[in-house]
Amino acid sequence: MKTDTLFYRLFLQRPELIFELSNLPKPAHSVYRFQSVEVKQSAFRIDGVFVPEANCPE
Repeated sequence: MKTDTLFYRLFLQRPELIFELSNLPKPAHSVYRFQSVEVKQSAFRIDGVFVPEANCPE
């Protein structure tokens, strides 16, 4: 499976766009990062995941 490089780069630079594009309110005081994740199960790969930062108060 190929990663859509345009959206991947866009979300890497501005992960908060997911809230704007989906018309969801951005959680207050939350900082997210976007990353590619691979799950150990015969190489099951998720191309993009929004993950809250560890130092986030919420």
